[in-house]
Amino acid sequence: METYTAMRHFADSWGLLAMTAFFVGAVLFTLRPGSKQTAQEAADIPLKDD
Repeated sequence: METYTAMRHFADSWGLLAMTAFFVGAVLFTLRPGSKQTAQEAADIPLKDD
């Protein structure tokens, strides 16, 4: 049961911090100034004729 307790404490502290940092990074990556053109191109993919 010692391993379970150690993993639980790790997930409660550093795991939460890592998930929060990943979320903030994903939001900042999505909302960066240069991403508008890339997002528009991706949104237009279904409308393009082959």
